[in-house]
Amino acid sequence: MGMGATDTLGRVMASVGMLAEAPVQFEAAMDVSNGGVLLALPALLANGLLRHTSKHFQLPAGYYGIVSIFLLLALMALSRLKHPEALRYCAPGEWGKLLGLDRIPEVKTLRNKLKILSEQGRTSEWSAQLCEDWMQASPQDSSVLYVDGHVRVYHGEQTQLPRHYVARERLCLRATTDYWVNALGGKPFFVINEAVDPGLVKVLSKEIVPRLLRDVPGQPSTQQLEEDHLLHRFTLVFDREGYSPDLMQECWQKRVACLTYNKHPGPDWSVEEFIEHNVTVGQAAPTAMMLAERGVKLSNALWVREVRRLSENAHQTSVLATDYRSDTTEIGASMFGRWTQENFFRYMRQHFSLDRLIDYQTEPLAETTTVVNPAWRQLDGQVRSKVGLLQRKLSLFARLQLRGDIEPSRVERFERDKAELHQQIHDLQADIAELKLRRKATPHHITAAQLPEDQRFRRLNTKSKDFIDTIKMITYRAETAMALIVREHMSRLDDARAQLREVYTTEADLMPDLLAGTLTIRIHHMANRAADTAVEHLCDELNATMTIFPGTNLRLVYELVSSTATP
Repeated sequence: MGMGATDTLGRVMASVGMLAEAPVQFEAAMDVSNGGVLLALPALLANGLLRHTSKHFQLPAGYYGIVSIFLLLALMALSRLKHPEALRYCAPGEWGKLLGLDRIPEVKTLRNKLKILSEQGRTSEWSAQLCEDWMQASPQDSSVLYVDGHVRVYHGEQTQLPRHYVARERLCLRATTDYWVNALGGKPFFVINEAVDPGLVKVLSKEIVPRLLRDVPGQPSTQQLEEDHLLHRFTLVFDREGYSPDLMQECWQKRVACLTYNKHPGPDWSVEEFIEHNVTVGQAAPTAMMLAERGVKLSNALWVREVRRLSENAHQTSVLATDYRSDTTEIGASMFGRWTQENFFRYMRQHFSLDRLIDYQTEPLAETTTVVNPAWRQLDGQVRSKVGLLQRKLSLFARLQLRGDIEPSRVERFERDKAELHQQIHDLQADIAELKLRRKATPHHITAAQLPEDQRFRRLNTKSKDFIDTIKMITYRAETAMALIVREHMSRLDDARAQLREVYTTEADLMPDLLAGTLTIRIHHMANRAADTAVEHLCDELNATMTIFPGTNLRLVYELVSSTATP
C-alpha cells in the first residue's frame, strides 16, 4: 500500500474499479507539517484553481481524483516544492492529512496523472478561460498591460535548440522564449511559448494584440471610438525589443495604445524643460520624477508623444507613447513601472522554478515553421566580426602619428606601418563588401523542411509545462492577494511575501467538527509578535470568506494558537 497508507479498503476498491475516487475525510491531527499552507486555500479557489476543471479535464477512476491532484500541485508550489521529485523526501502521510486523505500519491503515480491531464490538450482552453475570468473580475488591471519575453534556457541533450541571447547570463545559449502578459502590478494573465522566436514585434502583431482585442473587458464601443479620435481601447507597455514605428501605427489603427523606449532619442533636451512630478509606481510610495514632454513624428509620419525622464546623473530616458489621453505622470508611472514584471520573472525563477522542465519529451517541429537560415547566420557573423576588426584598425590608423624629433629611421618605420595598416583596412573593406553581397543574396529565413539534415531540431513538448505554468500563475496570484492583506498590518511592506513563506511551512493543528460543519486550522505561533499580528489579521479576513473545503461540507476556520495548545 505504501508508507502512510491506512485506507486499505478504499485502495482495494479503487484497484478493482469499484471506487471513482477516494472521499475526503479529515481526522483530528496535531502538529501537521506545512499545515500553514492551508491558509492559501481560499485565495487559490478565488483565483480559479478548481474552476472549469471538470469541463476541461478528466481522470480515469482511481484513488486520487482531479480535486486532490490540483490541490496537491498548488500546495506544493506554495510550499516551494519545485518539482514532483521533491515529494520523495516528504512524509506522504503528513501531506495526506492536508488533503483529507491517508497519504499523497507516489511520484510515479503523480507523474502518470500529470501526463493524462496534460495530454488531453485542454490546457490552453482552461488557461484562456481563467484569463478571461481574471480580466472580467478586475477590468482596471487589463487597462494597462506589460508584455515581455522571458528566455528559458535548455541545458538538456535531447535536441539542439536555436541559440538565444540570455541577458541575465550575458551568453548565447540554447533556449526557447516565453512571452508573458502581466497586469500593472505584475500579476500574470497568460503566456505564449515560441519554440522558434520570431521576435516581440511579430508576436505582438500576430498573437497578443488579436487575443487582447477579443478578451479585454470594458473596451470603448465603435461609436465612442468614432466620436473621439484620441480614445484608445487599452495600453501595451514593452521594452526596446518591440520598438517599431510600423507596429505602433498598426496598433493605433486598431486603437491600441503603445508605450515603449525610444531607440533613437536624438540629442538631449534642455534641462529647463523638465518639471518635477510626483509619480506613483505600483504599490510603492509616490516618487519625485523630473519629466518633460514633446510631440514627435516618427519615420512613418506617425505623431506620438515623447516623454523624457531626467535622472540625478543627468541621463535622459526617452519614452514614446500613442496614449493621447493620459497625463504625463500616468505615462511615466506606466513605463517606469515595468520593474514589476521584471520582479515577477526573478521571483518566479527563484521561488517557483519557472524555467524547470516537467518532462524531457520532444516533438517534431512543423515543416512550415520559419527559421533563420544557418548560412545567412554564418555570413552575418562573419560580417560582424570583420566590421569589428575594421573599427579597431581604423582607430589604430587614426592614433598612429609621428611625435617628437623626426628622424629618418622613425619616418621610414612610420610610413611602412602606416602603409601596412592602410592595406589591411583596404582588404578588410573589400572582404566586408563581398560578404555583404553574399549575405544579401542568401535568404534570411527558410522553412524547417529546408534546414540541412545535421542542423534540424525538435521542439520541446510543452504540454506538461503549460499545465504546470497555469497552476503556478494561480498560486502566484493567490500569494499576491494574501500579501496585500498581510501588508495592512506590517511596517516593513517588502517582507510580506517572506512572511507568507514562513506561514506556509509552519505546523498546524487540524480539528474537524462534523456536527458544526467546520474544519478548524490552528496555526502555530510565528517568530515574533509582529508576525503574529499580521497572521491574525489574515485569519480574520479568510474566515470572512466562509470557504468550504472542496469535496466536503466543512467550512474552514482559521486560528492562531500556541504550539503547546491542546485540542
